[in-house]
Amino acid sequence: MGTKTVDGTGAGTGRDETAVDATEPDDATDAVQDAPETETEAEAGKEDGPSGVGQGAAAVVSAALGLVSLTGGWLGTVAAARETLMGQLGTAADATVATQVKEVYGDAWRTSALWAGLFALTALIVGVVVLARPAFGTPGRTVQAPWIKSVAWAGVSLGVIGLLLAVLKYTDVLLGLPATG
Repeated sequence: MGTKTVDGTGAGTGRDETAVDATEPDDATDAVQDAPETETEAEAGKEDGPSGVGQGAAAVVSAALGLVSLTGGWLGTVAAARETLMGQLGTAADATVATQVKEVYGDAWRTSALWAGLFALTALIVGVVVLARPAFGTPGRTVQAPWIKSVAWAGVSLGVIGLLLAVLKYTDVLLGLPATG
């Protein structure tokens, strides 16, 4: 068995190699602690960058907003009900039927279309931003998960359809008020 000194030269001090000094780490421990990262660890660290969770969440939000624009949301329903109430309060009892229909139902119909259009436009914008995001991201990392692209395209598609229907509804091309007279 060899001996080593405090300075590590190996000149005889009488210490046994099997005895471990708690204040000095042994050479094998130093080698493990000072070992450089292996290639797989270094590569794994490089790929731990952005995971795309934010883009995925934005894509889902886009699709959900597009769906709300088509089905009608709580906010649009409340706004339309408020317009109906305002139309009832503002219409005189002796007003013509055409005036009553316009004030009570027409304004509420347009308000509902306006809110659906706002949801559709928001869905469209969020979906386009998600699809365009890789072009403005980290150079060399332009890969986007396929499901994120699919859901974002669904949001864009629903947004376009919802916006088209909202415009048609607002302009009375689609399901306009009945003619009175």
